[in-house]
Amino acid sequence: MKLILNADVPNLGAPGDIVEVKDGYGRNYLLPRKLAVVATRGAEKQVEQIRRAQKTREIRDLGHAQQVDSQLRNLNVTVPAKAGDTGRLFGSVTPAAVVEAVKASGGPTLDKRIVDVPGHIKTLGKHQVQVRLHPEVTTELPIAVIAS
Repeated sequence: MKLILNADVPNLGAPGDIVEVKDGYGRNYLLPRKLAVVATRGAEKQVEQIRRAQKTREIRDLGHAQQVDSQLRNLNVTVPAKAGDTGRLFGSVTPAAVVEAVKASGGPTLDKRIVDVPGHIKTLGKHQVQVRLHPEVTTELPIAVIAS
């Protein structure tokens, strides 16, 4: 199956790449999650538009990624969440909540798709999340989950 990627897929490609994948992987994983579209003639013409849109959102190069990395290392990020008396959250901390907390603490605007929350953060306290800024730059971001 020939597909055009809409988002960065680890071990497969970047947005705008035209890839050949097995039918089941494309039909059951990539297409339902809107990570890719079927490569038709009309869609192939839109590849350049997808790449331009991605360039405006993404970190420009390795130097810029390292600059953003240093900004993130100097932040104290607190994520407010609703919790019970025992310290367990009503729900869990999502990548979108982490991105919002980074922005609120004066950090750079990030895309929620580059934030990896390990497992499910369901307790108050200090936790680590990974931020994939560039294929060569990944940073560990300490966050503090507090009761709101």
